[in-house]
Amino acid sequence: MTSPISSIDPAEIAKFEAMAAEWWDPRGKFRPLHLMNPVRLDYIATQIAAEFGRDRRSLRPFEGLRVLDIGCGGGLVSEPMARLGAKVTGADAAEGNIAVAQVHAQQQGLAIEYVSTTAEALVAEGRLFDVVLALEIVEHVADPAAFVATCKQLLRPGGLVILSTLNRTAKSFGAAIIGAEWVLRWLPRGTHDWARFLTPDELAAMAEGAGLTVADRRGMVFNPLTFGWSLSDRDLSVNYIMTARRDA
Repeated sequence: MTSPISSIDPAEIAKFEAMAAEWWDPRGKFRPLHLMNPVRLDYIATQIAAEFGRDRRSLRPFEGLRVLDIGCGGGLVSEPMARLGAKVTGADAAEGNIAVAQVHAQQQGLAIEYVSTTAEALVAEGRLFDVVLALEIVEHVADPAAFVATCKQLLRPGGLVILSTLNRTAKSFGAAIIGAEWVLRWLPRGTHDWARFLTPDELAAMAEGAGLTVADRRGMVFNPLTFGWSLSDRDLSVNYIMTARRDA
């Protein structure tokens, strides 16, 4: 059998391999994700609960749901999803990330399936999930449209894919590259390539082209005075998150 075509970009994977040990350091290179995590987790939980009729006030509202966190990194989202009751698979092409994620999950007493693999390989295995999370990854893959189509193939009918990424605007260049990489030095220079950022309309067109129905899109806005994040219905100029459904 021939291997499935992979959307991974080896140069992008190498960047994150080099930073793998810092995933769980809230003051390290992944500080922006630690700061962002509460607001994106709230969004994800709200979308899943609404789609599958779950009560977020219960102890384990996502019990029985199969969730794939593709490009899971060190497990910053996989672990909260597991705590909410989901059966979580965390996948990442960078083996160093998976090693860190496995150790941290074991320390927390969480049963999470972590695998160093690609989305395409999971499709080839016939894996299907209720929810696919692709967070801060689409701007790093070789072919975003093909990657989104692969995410759709990993969804069972009625499932959700939730994607978050960066808009391609002058403001995003200033915030994500000049601010985060050059001035604040939260990330090494070159972590992001502004030309690879996608506008919300471009990402929505990719989702719809893959046969998905876009259900929601929101901006995630950083306040430099409070160092906090919030969701916005109007401001999608830098970071944004989108939900699409594979119709039954």
